[in-house]
Amino acid sequence: MPKITIDNREIEYTPGQTIIQAALKAGIEIAHFCYHPSLSVSGNCRICLVEIEKMPKLSIACSTPASEGMIIHTKSEKVIHAQNAVMEFLLINHPLDCPICDEAGECKLQDYAYQYSVGISRFDEMKNEKDKRVSLGPNVMFDQERCISCSRCIRFCDEIARDPQLTFVQRGDHVTIETFPGEELDNPYSMNVIEICPVGALTSKEFRFKSRVWEMSFTDSVCPGCSRGCNSIIGVRNNEILRIEPRENIGVNDYWLCDWGRLNTIKDINDEKIRYNSPKIKLHEDSLDKEEQIDVNWDEAISKAVSHLKKYDSSEIMFAASAFSTLEDNYALKKFAKEIFRSDNIFYIPFTDESFGDDILRKADKTPNSNGLKLLGIKEYSNETSQILNSGKIKLLYILNEDITRHKDYSSFIKNIQSSIQQITFVNEYSGNADVIFPLSAYAEINGTFVNFQNRIQRLNPAVTTLEQERLIGEFQLSRWDKMGAHNDRWMHGTKFNARPGWKIIRQLAKVMGHEFKFENTEDVFIELCSAVPELNGYDYESVGSKGIVAGEKILIDSE
Repeated sequence: MPKITIDNREIEYTPGQTIIQAALKAGIEIAHFCYHPSLSVSGNCRICLVEIEKMPKLSIACSTPASEGMIIHTKSEKVIHAQNAVMEFLLINHPLDCPICDEAGECKLQDYAYQYSVGISRFDEMKNEKDKRVSLGPNVMFDQERCISCSRCIRFCDEIARDPQLTFVQRGDHVTIETFPGEELDNPYSMNVIEICPVGALTSKEFRFKSRVWEMSFTDSVCPGCSRGCNSIIGVRNNEILRIEPRENIGVNDYWLCDWGRLNTIKDINDEKIRYNSPKIKLHEDSLDKEEQIDVNWDEAISKAVSHLKKYDSSEIMFAASAFSTLEDNYALKKFAKEIFRSDNIFYIPFTDESFGDDILRKADKTPNSNGLKLLGIKEYSNETSQILNSGKIKLLYILNEDITRHKDYSSFIKNIQSSIQQITFVNEYSGNADVIFPLSAYAEINGTFVNFQNRIQRLNPAVTTLEQERLIGEFQLSRWDKMGAHNDRWMHGTKFNARPGWKIIRQLAKVMGHEFKFENTEDVFIELCSAVPELNGYDYESVGSKGIVAGEKILIDSE
C-alpha cells in the first residue's frame, strides 16, 4: 500500500483517502471542527491546517488527498501559529457560556481552546449579539452566539436525513442558521445535529440543563425501538436515565439514531405511576364480592404462581413470549414450557408499523428481537394459535413482557382464559386481570442480547439498577463492579424498582416445581441457549463484543 509520513511516522493509506482520513485511521489526531467521516467535506473551519513539505502554503487536511511520499507536519511552528490564529478568530464572538452550556465537558471548542489557543484575545470591540434560545423544531434549541458556522448540521439534513431544512443566512459576521420561514427542523433524525455540533450551539430541549456530563455515568446499550437495534449510549444520573445518544457501529446504524428511539424508549422507565414495583397476587374479597391485586413478597408470589400452574393440565396452558424481551428471557420461558410442561404451546405477537419504517434507519418491525425468537424456534401468532386459544381448551395464559391487548383477536380468545400469570414491566389494559404479577426489569436494567433484522446479536448492559442488583452488589465486593466499568455513585442514589430479569423469575418457578435450571447469571443462560441453537454454537458475551456478531459468523480468535 502507498505510504505517507506524518510527524516522522510512516503510515499506510488507501488511495483516495484525504490526509485527515489516513491520519485518524492510524490513530493520529488532527484537530477538526467541520470534518465528519459520514458527511461531505466543506473545509470551512480551517483548524485542520497542516504543513506539507514542498508545498508553499499550509493545506487543510480534510480535503487534501494523500499522495505517495508526502511528508506532513501537524506540529510545526507554522501550523501552531495558524491554529492559534484560527482559534482566536473563532473565539472573537463566542460567548462565555461554559458555566451554563450543556456541551461543557465534551465540547471541542473548549478542548481546542486549551490545546491550540494562546489564551489571550486581542479583540477589544463589542462582541456581536445574536439571538439565544431559538427553537428550531420540537426537539432542538439553537443558541446563535455559540455557532462557529461549521455547517455540519446543514450537511446532515441534506445528505443523511435527506430533508434540507437548515441553511446559512445573512453571511459575513452576522451569519447564522435558520429554517425556511414557517418551517421547522422536524425530520425524524433531527436530534443527531446535537451530537455532531462541535460546540454547544444546538442542544436538546429534553436534556437541556438537566445535568453536567461529568456527573453522569455512560453505558453502552442497544435501542429497543425497532428491529435495527441501533447502538446507543445511555446517560444516567442518580439512577435516572437522562439521555440516549448514538454509538458508532458502521454495520448497524453508522453514527446516527432516530428521534423516536431517543425519546420514547426511556420516558417510562423511571415512571413509578405506570411501572410495577412489587409482585402482586389477586385476592377475592367475599365481603365486597370483588377481586383485588395486593402487593406481596417474591416468595409468596412464586408460591401463588406455582399453585395456579399446578391447577391445570399442561395442554390447558399457553405461553406468550415477547419480541421485546431478550434472547435469554425467551429461552428460559421456552425451556420452562418444554421441560416442565412438555408443551409447545408458545407464541409471540409481531408488531409491524409500515408508516414507521424508512430507508435510512427505522424499520417497520417495531420489536428489537423478533429474529431472536425465530432463532429460538418460537413462532409468531398464527391461525393455528388462534384456533387453539379460541377452542376453549386454554385456561391459563403465562405472559412474558407483552401487552396482549395489542392483538386483534384479543377480545375473542381472552373470554376463555380463567387465569393469567404475567411477567411485565408496565401497567396495561389486561394486567389488572392477572392472578400473579412479577415486576420485570426494563431493558436498561439488565444484561442480555437482542438479535436485529440482520441476525446480528447485540449486547444490552445495565445502565440503571434495581433493588435486585443492589442486593447482588451487597453480596459481592464493589471493586468487582468497578472492574466492569460501573460508577459507585450510580448504584447508590435514586429510585430503584423491585424488579427482576425474566430468566431469573422463571428459574425460581422451575426450582419450586422440582426442576433445577443450571444457570446462575445471564451469560450462563446465553451460553446454554447458544449450545442449543446451531447458528450460535460456541458464542459467549466476549465473542458478541461491543459491535455484535452475526449469527453463524465465525469467532475471530486473537493470535496474541
